[in-house]
Amino acid sequence: MRLDDYDPGDDIRDLGRGGGGFGGGGGGGGMGGLLFALLPMLLGRKMGCGTILILGALAFFLLGPGANMLSMGGGTADPMADSRSGANVACDTQAERFACNVFGSTHQVWGGLINGYRKPTLNFYTDRNRSGCGAAQAAMGPFYCPADEGVYLDTSFFTELERKFGAAGDAAQAYVVAHEVGHHIQTITGTSEQVRRAQARASQAEGNQLQVRMELQADCYAGVWVNRARTRDGRSVMEPGDMEEAMGAAHAIGDDTLMRQAGQRPVESMFTHGTSQQRMTWLRRGMQSGDPAQCDTFNAAI
Repeated sequence: MRLDDYDPGDDIRDLGRGGGGFGGGGGGGGMGGLLFALLPMLLGRKMGCGTILILGALAFFLLGPGANMLSMGGGTADPMADSRSGANVACDTQAERFACNVFGSTHQVWGGLINGYRKPTLNFYTDRNRSGCGAAQAAMGPFYCPADEGVYLDTSFFTELERKFGAAGDAAQAYVVAHEVGHHIQTITGTSEQVRRAQARASQAEGNQLQVRMELQADCYAGVWVNRARTRDGRSVMEPGDMEEAMGAAHAIGDDTLMRQAGQRPVESMFTHGTSQQRMTWLRRGMQSGDPAQCDTFNAAI
């Protein structure tokens, strides 16, 4: 994707590597530590979980304390990231620069679609830090926190996306960022608050189903961004294979696919993000329509 000339704006921070107090021992994101970080969010059914966040908890419950299927603690997307100075300058590595450019592009798209649009913040961190929703850990994957309207990203996830999930390419990475911005759109429009209220009255299975619809809508919003951002100043932003890369990422992180990879039978009542087919379907709908109104997953068969 040719996104190297977007201005990401000034709503980006590099938090660096946080201190202690997060539980679970040292950095690395073992599933036991991840579970303790997730419990308040799972029990409260708050949004702010990333694409992989709740799935990591499912792996723990399904596979036991030794599971590490979704541990995101290893590696870094940019060899230079480990040699940063203490200044923690945002957008100073290749992986961060790309995410910053995607972020800037989403502002341009959504600013033209939503009256009174306000930008989220983009927060880079390494290994672990804090968000307005509590702990931010690499093992959680990218996530959006509605409390501070921030997207949180450890760019090592991009490496894990390729190595552990087989979803390579910059378009796959762009889809991840655009999906989290999609959750911000849900906050702005009031959808996330309505869903949280409904979840508070629902059973666990019903609450999970509502969360699935939330995630699929964010996928669709990511597709809307792709549609609207595909050309700029008369030239194509998309490159050959970009659509396939984004769809491949959506397929790789479907609930059913991840459960099968873990050697488990998919259990629909435990889904929180949707099947691979559902995720691809709603991403494609956004890509084809470019219309946020077509992303109403709450009043449509999914």
